[in-house]
Formats: sequence, C-alpha cells, structure tokens
Amino acid sequence: MKYKVAFLFLFIGFKFFAQLPEGFVYVKDIIPDLDVELRYNGSNNFVGKPIKGYLSNQLILTKQTALALKQVQQELQSKNLCLKVYDGYRPQQAVNHFMEWARNWNDTINKESFYPNVKKANLFAEDYIATRSGHSKGSTVDLTIIDGNTNKPLDMGSAFDFFGKESWITYDGISKEQKANRQLLQTVMLKYGFKNYLKEWWHFTLYDEPFPNTYFDFPIK
Repeated sequence: MKYKVAFLFLFIGFKFFAQLPEGFVYVKDIIPDLDVELRYNGSNNFVGKPIKGYLSNQLILTKQTALALKQVQQELQSKNLCLKVYDGYRPQQAVNHFMEWARNWNDTINKESFYPNVKKANLFAEDYIATRSGHSKGSTVDLTIIDGNTNKPLDMGSAFDFFGKESWITYDGISKEQKANRQLLQTVMLKYGFKNYLKEWWHFTLYDEPFPNTYFDFPIK
C-alpha cells in the first residue's frame, strides 16, 4: 500500500512540475503540423553545443503568440508553404549561458559558420549577445518559411543566427528571389500582429505581448 501512495505522490508531483506558467502553451497543441527545430536544443548553433534550459525540442510560447502564429501558418499553407521555427521562449539561464560563452574568447568552434566577420570580443558591443532577451518574455519567435512539398527552407540570403549585415532586413547584397522571400515573411508576420527586428530577418515579437516586463526562467521540457 505504501508503494502505491508513494507512486501517487510522485505522479502528482511530476504533473505539477511539468505544468507551464499560466498564459504559456506548448505550441504543437495549437498548431500540430508546425515544423519545429529548436537550434539551442542541439549543437547546430553559434555556441556549438546544447544550451542550458533547452531539455527538449518542445516549442513554448504565450498563448496569444501561438494563436497569432496559427493564423500565419494557415495563410502560408494556402500558398503551399509552411513555417519552420528555430526558437521561441528562451529561459534566462540560456541567456546566461550565452554570456558565459561570449566571455570565453578562445571558444570559437562555430565562428566560420555563424560570425566569420565579427570578432568574438565585439559580440556584446555590436548587440549580438545581451544580458536580457525578449525571448524570455515568451512572445518572440525566430522562424523561416519552408516549401510545402520539399520541406526545405526558402532561400533568405543568409542563415538563421548569422551575425552580420547580411542578416539585416535592409541588406541589399542579395538576389531578387532572396529579397522576395524575406519580404513574404515580413509581410505575413506583420499582418498578424508581429513586429520585426531590423538586424535579424527571422526575429519577430507579438505587438501586444502579455508579459512585456517579465523575464522567465523555467526550463524547456
């Protein structure tokens, strides 16, 4: 009997621990067919290893953001296109991990892929790394568009998380097709209530974010 009681308390404790803060959702519960590849849950990122707080590939956002994103997905699907999300809610402990990494100037394993023209010592000064991130408020997403037939990302002229002017929305040194792809992403995201970030074509924040002054730190799992 005592083992059954212990198991019951363990189960209840797990369920309680697994609950998200009020106002947050697992986005797949709202957009089941969304393509999610959280880059900081693996090693394909500028640090070159999984980031603290990313314990699974579960995309978490505020409910309002997820509902707005669903509208974006539905419009794109009418054109045989879909969204692919690289990051959403980001715990503060992950931001702290970025800061620790940025201060270690000798750790440059993925420099050639993500910041070939930027000195690591300048990442703070040039606003590529910060002590706070809008992602930690739960209403910011990093994403792109993929082809509905091939599931391949459209060519945006630079890779996700590339540190450099090539990632700026106004960058002119890309092809007409790449500019059109960027414009499509900007247009559909702004249409459904998101605002962009001029230095990252993939970065969008819900205008009416519900927690504009709160930085959360619960892990992603």
